[in-house]
Amino acid sequence: QVQLVESGGGLVQPGGSLRLSCAASRSIFSIYAMGWYRQAPGKQRELVAAISSGSNINYADSVKGRFTISTDNAKNTMYLQMNSLKPEDTAVYYCNAEVVVGAVSQRFWGQGTQVTVSS
Repeated sequence: QVQLVESGGGLVQPGGSLRLSCAASRSIFSIYAMGWYRQAPGKQRELVAAISSGSNINYADSVKGRFTISTDNAKNTMYLQMNSLKPEDTAVYYCNAEVVVGAVSQRFWGQGTQVTVSS
């Protein structure tokens, strides 16, 4: 089991920045992959950024060059630094963790944090 708690969402003007945090209840070293997803009203949940095996990083094309995913292993925390925010980045952002034990993979989700980009 992994409990995930997101924080850092809020209201920001276009062009602004926010940093999201995701605190995990266990060591990140024990987690195979972590990522950030988002879901806008009326749309499907989509991958924003993910990190696996400690160093493999993927970004959605829409956020490349603007968002940066990182982890602080000492704090068991994952971050998403979001710069140059656009109105289309408005969504609920969810933290996800994938734990693999043998041949079994389990995914865990945080409760989500709202990000609103508006003037």
